Amino acid sequence: MNVVIIGCGVVGAAIAYELSQIKGLNITVLDQQLPAQASTGAALGVLMGVISHKTKGRAWQMRKTSMQRYETLIPELEQITTRKIPFNRHGILMLLPENLEPFTADESEAIASEQENSELKSWEKLVNIRHSQGYELEIWDIATLKKFCPQIEEKQLIGAVYSPQDRQIDPTALTLALVEAASHNGVTFKFGVKVLGMSSFPYPLSLNGKAKDTIANFCHQLETTEGTIASDWFILAAGLGSSPLSAQLNQWVNIRPVLGQAWHLRLEHPLGNPHFQPVITGNDVHIVPVSGADYWVGATVEFPKDRIDDILADKELLESLKQQAIAFCPELANATTIRTWYGLRPRPEGRAAPIIGKLPGFSNILLATGHYRNGVLLAPATAYAIREMIDS
Repeated sequence: MNVVIIGCGVVGAAIAYELSQIKGLNITVLDQQLPAQASTGAALGVLMGVISHKTKGRAWQMRKTSMQRYETLIPELEQITTRKIPFNRHGILMLLPENLEPFTADESEAIASEQENSELKSWEKLVNIRHSQGYELEIWDIATLKKFCPQIEEKQLIGAVYSPQDRQIDPTALTLALVEAASHNGVTFKFGVKVLGMSSFPYPLSLNGKAKDTIANFCHQLETTEGTIASDWFILAAGLGSSPLSAQLNQWVNIRPVLGQAWHLRLEHPLGNPHFQPVITGNDVHIVPVSGADYWVGATVEFPKDRIDDILADKELLESLKQQAIAFCPELANATTIRTWYGLRPRPEGRAAPIIGKLPGFSNILLATGHYRNGVLLAPATAYAIREMIDS
């Protein structure tokens, strides 16, 4: 059976590697760019699973599946490829800021205290849920925070939540390792190839060998810049590129771009304890240890204005991001800027992310796209889901 995957970001590469372990599949991956060049190449790779407030349903199950898979996937890929994949196992530390809402002098202290207690109770509830699910989660007071992370400025903080089982990974290194491992298993990758069109015809669905009244379309081939490619299954894992591909089949999958900017900073020495370097996050600002004394700081969230897909990176937001990170870790003010970068995340319009399942009206086109800010986190779970659809 032939399978074609369109898109070779982390999701497409993860699907290719997962499917490469099924005997009898001939798998081809197409991308008009090199691997990990779009949203994957701009991601920070922060895997917020246990510390997320998702506790049930698909959102939690996908996180759980991915978190479990990453623990076996990384050593598996490193053994096959002999590549070292940067994988931070020091956990994630979420800072809990004081409430900074403007109140009058008379009501400020009482209201702030009430809101802080409410937030702590919310985290205590999550801690109990995670313990019942077999995961660790700790609430730290200021003294504990300063003991383990002396680089943190504790002013305007009420404490922190530490998740030792959450991770961070280099998205580009991961994607390249997935490509190499999948290639080792016989997958064909074609880069610099653009899809020009998709051909289909009506196809009667059947159940237990009996014809049904329902008619679905069957896509039998792609027209590409390298010629025609026929296949039994097509998987759209092209992020923002999935929308124009679906439009060719008169099934518009509405995915819009959300821009994110980040910094790569370098210090003369690591922040705090060099032997304990968790990802630090607060107010949706991530400080990500990379290697040595290098850190990524990200990322902004910039939506298109007036529903226009073209977004210009806002320099003021980028600078504000850095200043927020410095407020948490003042030593970052002395860092040298190595680079700044940005990328576009694929966010589904009017529906939950990600989009996984059959393209409406088609029997053999699967969607694995629109992961928004969680493509790296959910890539293994997405690959499992696609495998189940094809291998059922």
